Amino acid sequence: MLPDGADAGVGSFVSVPFHGRTTAGWILGPASEIPAGRLLPVRKVRSHVRFFDESRLQLLRWVSERYLAPLSVVIERSYPPRVAGEERAPAGRPGEAGAGHAERGRPQPAPSSGVLARYGEPERLLEAGSVTWLRPLPDDEALVCVEAVGACAAAGRQGLVLVPEAEPLPATARAVLDAFGDRAVFFGGGDERTRYRTWLDIQSGRHDVVVGTRPAVFAPLNALGLIWISREAHPGHREERSPTYHVREVAVARARLEGAACVLASLSPSVETAVLAARDDVRVARAPRSLERAAAPLVETTGPEAEDRSPRLTRLLRSSRTAALIVSRRGYGVARICRTCGAAARCSACGGPIVAEGGEARCAVCGLEGRCSTCGGTSFGLEPGGTERMAEWAARVSPSGVEVGTAAMVKDLGPRRVDLVAILDPDRALARAGIHAGEQALATWMEASAWAGPKSGGGRVLVQTKAPGHAAIQALVRWEPVPFLLAEGGRRAEAGFAPTHPVFRIAGQPPLEERLCGAGAETVLATTLAERTVCLAAVRPERLAEFRRDVLRLVVEGIADRVEAEPQIS
Repeated sequence: MLPDGADAGVGSFVSVPFHGRTTAGWILGPASEIPAGRLLPVRKVRSHVRFFDESRLQLLRWVSERYLAPLSVVIERSYPPRVAGEERAPAGRPGEAGAGHAERGRPQPAPSSGVLARYGEPERLLEAGSVTWLRPLPDDEALVCVEAVGACAAAGRQGLVLVPEAEPLPATARAVLDAFGDRAVFFGGGDERTRYRTWLDIQSGRHDVVVGTRPAVFAPLNALGLIWISREAHPGHREERSPTYHVREVAVARARLEGAACVLASLSPSVETAVLAARDDVRVARAPRSLERAAAPLVETTGPEAEDRSPRLTRLLRSSRTAALIVSRRGYGVARICRTCGAAARCSACGGPIVAEGGEARCAVCGLEGRCSTCGGTSFGLEPGGTERMAEWAARVSPSGVEVGTAAMVKDLGPRRVDLVAILDPDRALARAGIHAGEQALATWMEASAWAGPKSGGGRVLVQTKAPGHAAIQALVRWEPVPFLLAEGGRRAEAGFAPTHPVFRIAGQPPLEERLCGAGAETVLATTLAERTVCLAAVRPERLAEFRRDVLRLVVEGIADRVEAEPQIS
């Protein structure tokens, strides 16, 4: 119950007495009925800021229900940690808070490079509530994104561009920020005060365009017209903390709730996007096939040799001025045996693999000094191979212009050209645990291969593989990811984990498996060890509300004690 005259409403942050202590919370709206018993008063309105409105509350409720997370946790994650002092500071320069709203009333010139027309009519791409997979040509994404955001701003709406990482600043993010100047802001990283100040400025209407990482999907834009997700298949778009949401799903839900367009941009999309596009639930925007073929790099395969070297790689390196070599492992090698006791090398602390990196042996999992789990020894026999070993060899073959790294070096750095891109151990990448290993490997390979330029440009891509006929390798060679991704989706469906079905990891007591099967889960895989059961459950989207109610009941009964949405399945 609000005190008389209180300046508070939906989204206000308040204090209420509860069980003898003061508890903080948010106002969700007027009660439809007054509960029986004593009605507790709001003790204090803690901030004049409204942290969400009715429209944003719809999205937060959707996230809570989709990811089986408490609404309070979702609300808390939807804005940066509060810094009360920033609420008393003026929002930007005088008069700027209202300037953004005023400017949106007048169409403004849109930055245009003329490339957006390659992908269809801008009006169709920006249609309210639409979801589109856009496959840019290798050097096009930043240009297309700027033009699409400009068209949105010219129509009096706001744009939101989401990138998977902040360091280094992706080229797409930099291009948008440069094109829109003071009308745009980067919302990601920085200290708590900076992040909260930026959030307040966005809420005040100071900016028409927001560029940011995962949390920016909740940015308080009030006239949203476009959400652009760059490198949609990148693992950085998945939140690791509760409510463990995926940016793609939240962005699509927000676009439909607020009447905005959502564009999923990637050379190679996620399996989920490919499956939805095949069902016509997601539109497809691609350049004409003739342009795609002309922009595709020349990709050849060869068999690997010891330590990921081959005669073909050696010849190409010697004739190349610049090259990028992509290896699956860091360091100089992997420890296989303890030289002291002869046991298989395993970390004494966590049992993980021990790698040689930077002249030291360390656990690849926990990072501690490498010690044998059997005898505590620190001397190991190595299987050589990794970025350091490859860089040492490549420097002898080609003394200049060779960059060696793992998939982590493949970033959105803007157009670049090298004479040779070599993917040295794709078989190891495809054999990694996890149902997303194949799609993420292919997306990385395509981004890196674009560095070699089109077939006519003289650069080339070398793939060292024992399985040149593998569907993922062929997708790269043919520069067409969709058939492989649809086949991946089919395999997941056969295993009981269809790409469009929400998946949860639920832990608790041994009756858990039986109860989850009765709760409407489509597929349940269970492991029980030492009186504890861990289940993977896949649920049909139309049964999610029913499943959520049953899981909450299991939590109340003490049968389930931990729920994680969309876990990294391996």
